[in-house]
Amino acid sequence: MDIRTKSKIRNRLNRIYNKSLSEDWINDLCDFIDERKNKTPRKRPGWDEKQVFLITYGDMIRQKGEAPLQTLRRFAIDKLKGMISTIHILPFFPYSSDDGFSVMDFYAVNPELGSWDDIEKLEEDFILMADLVANHASSVGVWFKQFKDGKAPGKDYFFVPPADFDHSKVIRPRSTPLLTEVSTANGPQKVWTTFSADQVDLDYANPELLKEMLNVFLFYMAKGIRVVRLDAIAFLWKASGTACMHEHETHEIVSLFRDVMDYCYPGALLLTETNVPHRENITYFGLGDEAHLIYQFALPPLLLHALHTGNGLYLTNWAKELNDPRRGTTYLNFTSSHDGIGVRPLEGIMPDEEKMQMIEKLKEFGARVTTRQLGDKHVPYEINVTYFDALKGTRNGEDQYQVKRFLQAQTIMLSLQGVPAFYFLNLFGIPNDDEGVAATGVNRSINRHKFSLDELNDLLRNHPEHAAILAELNKRTGIRRNMEAFSPETQQLVIDLGSAFFCILRKAHHIEESLVCLYNLTNQPQKVMLPAGLMEFCRDILTWELVDPDGIEMKPYQSLWLRTRFMF
Repeated sequence: MDIRTKSKIRNRLNRIYNKSLSEDWINDLCDFIDERKNKTPRKRPGWDEKQVFLITYGDMIRQKGEAPLQTLRRFAIDKLKGMISTIHILPFFPYSSDDGFSVMDFYAVNPELGSWDDIEKLEEDFILMADLVANHASSVGVWFKQFKDGKAPGKDYFFVPPADFDHSKVIRPRSTPLLTEVSTANGPQKVWTTFSADQVDLDYANPELLKEMLNVFLFYMAKGIRVVRLDAIAFLWKASGTACMHEHETHEIVSLFRDVMDYCYPGALLLTETNVPHRENITYFGLGDEAHLIYQFALPPLLLHALHTGNGLYLTNWAKELNDPRRGTTYLNFTSSHDGIGVRPLEGIMPDEEKMQMIEKLKEFGARVTTRQLGDKHVPYEINVTYFDALKGTRNGEDQYQVKRFLQAQTIMLSLQGVPAFYFLNLFGIPNDDEGVAATGVNRSINRHKFSLDELNDLLRNHPEHAAILAELNKRTGIRRNMEAFSPETQQLVIDLGSAFFCILRKAHHIEESLVCLYNLTNQPQKVMLPAGLMEFCRDILTWELVDPDGIEMKPYQSLWLRTRFMF
């Protein structure tokens, strides 16, 4: 290992552990990392306009007699090749709850999904992203069994707060108890359980646990993973009397993962998952030395609000405040994922009254609401609904524009600065899975429907609405992939044309490649003029129709990507 990298790692560790680690331990860790460095790196570009992510479970599609990971690969090659560059396979490890996020064995593939051979086969056709579920592990997993039996190494891997630990300021993402009592060989102990009693928090104050997770991290990349998502990373470090969230040690650990990734697998990408208020979320860029990518968690609820109300004020104001990320970092834009639509990211962006009105309307469209504990109250944490059904109407009720609204939401997401990501169900516009919620009793099941391959093929053959959504998203993504203006590296400028519209200029390095992306957010025809002198003439590249920039007439929920000879 070169001196510069070793020095960076030593300094990180000293800041995390307050210089308590011996020089021998640090040198051993550096040797441990160096031994796992990729000797034949295949460096791929971090991102460009061609990068589009897919978020999916490994068993979103099943075919009798075939491993689901194999079925997923066949479907992706058949239907999505050329549209999707990167597939995020949600946790594919043996698990005990939370659809994979309660990992029993970090080094194994769930045999019900397939094998490491199937993962490596997928990597031949797509860039792969996987989760490092870094904050917690299963209460029935390999490590926790060792913890209960008092056996190494797991006996020291989980966080047991001392009796005088002050957790009065802890920020909770759930309404379940923070501490869970378990029986162990050393008597009853109370372990820290941020998310559920089955998801026991790991203890990063133990440097051996950090070394173990670095080993898992490097193991995944050795298996072909080139984007690693750090799940629930904000909760990693616990300190008495604090919020136990976003602690400086947590940021240093994220930076350490980044240092190790850049050294061992240059070109790989690190993504942090921090479903928190926007101002907190963006801190995980650090000084360009933490995450390469962060989720735009505020985008899904802001889009919903704009399309429910026909008022883009909050969306436009938020977009105006976005700074161009430092070189080598960018946003991951999405409208929904396997989780619910978080409402905490709206803090400081939208008044609570507006937020609550939106939540109440979404309940009318079949949404459930999951809460978190705030003091002695339970307050909304996320909205559980498919994005398609979230847009079945406006604040005035249901109407005939559901598909148009849905397509516009996805199109806005595609046009924003950053890398776009589709959740699997959003490729087709899938309604709420109420039967799934009834079967599991879990609100999130509403947006986690799993298909047989025959069922999905039948949907695409015999339900033209859903087939048309896939076809249109494929078309728009294809246009995006061939436009330099949509590179994450190009500048984004917001043009405020009033509350009925959302408008951005994507300013390409070659001026003639720049685009104005203009959206009518209302269910009424609208007429608008672009700023004087901005465009000499223009053509909508979505339809290839000519448009007069001095008097653009837009249909309800129409999206325009305008290309021209610019005047600046």
